[in-house]
Amino acid sequence: MTPTSATVSFTLNGEPQTFFTTPNEKLLDLLRREGYRGAKFGCGQGTCGACTVLLDGRAVYACLLFSMQAEGREVRTIESVGTLDKPSEFQQELIDGGAVQCGYCIPGMVMSATALMEAEDHYNDEIVREYMDGNLCRCTGYEKIWAALRRVLDRREAAPSASR
Repeated sequence: MTPTSATVSFTLNGEPQTFFTTPNEKLLDLLRREGYRGAKFGCGQGTCGACTVLLDGRAVYACLLFSMQAEGREVRTIESVGTLDKPSEFQQELIDGGAVQCGYCIPGMVMSATALMEAEDHYNDEIVREYMDGNLCRCTGYEKIWAALRRVLDRREAAPSASR
């Protein structure tokens, strides 16, 4: 350990973790270095959403946060949402609806949608836009992504709240 290195401890995808870091290391860089590759480097300025993770349940840009800012907090990455064998409801809708092209933006989209679905009980276009704002897709034109999300949200609103 060098004089400028430190440790940071936080809950990552439900597991307490401690990592070596430096004061200027971004959370995105720490996560990718540690094998969590779902969050992508896109712009490095917090404008594309490719690096979106959940910090204490809120969608944030990991490219803007220093790793030390996660100290004592809960971080969730796309690796905590669904699996290849059992995708989340939104991931399955994206697949079924043909909404995934290159896939670079999809982890950020899924994490923002996850934050939305975990925080809100009722959805209107304004709320959905607020949560999904800042997730750029250069391939699809968004229509299929939005349609997939709307199908999930419509089902959730129609279901009893006990099932959430």
